[in-house]
Amino acid sequence: MEQTGEGDSASAETLELKGVTVAKVLYTASAHVTGGRNGHGKSADGNLEVDLRLPEEMGGTGGGTNPEELFAIGYAACFESAIGGVARREKVEPGEVSIDSSVSLSPTGDGGFQLAVTLDVSIPGITDRAEAAKLVHGAHLVCPYSNATRGNIEVTLLLDGEPI
Repeated sequence: MEQTGEGDSASAETLELKGVTVAKVLYTASAHVTGGRNGHGKSADGNLEVDLRLPEEMGGTGGGTNPEELFAIGYAACFESAIGGVARREKVEPGEVSIDSSVSLSPTGDGGFQLAVTLDVSIPGITDRAEAAKLVHGAHLVCPYSNATRGNIEVTLLLDGEPI
């Protein structure tokens, strides 16, 4: 893959790749998995290593994690960071934010499967519900997970257990 070097016409925000301008990649995570849902996964940097097991609810043995749990943790962590970014732009201090996330796996009826996500956000440092909801909606616009899933899966946003 050919990238333009410093001093070329590409800005700090974009790269020119084979004549096409694309967004600059800030970070790439890499992992290696063997055995699928009953296997083993390890991040390339070695900071994450997990045994993957089909959950008991799906007829498996349990005793490990699964893609849905990993997705739930990743989405919630990313979303919480997005709330912090939106709060900084809005010049408000949200305090400690917490998110309970759920990722559901359901059959589509045609042999495939689909995901659905619920993010239940708590921002106790913001007492005005409308202001807290504004932060949540703002985060949903900028979070990479939200952008990746938008229009692909159902994502339900809750604030302290209530729809917003």
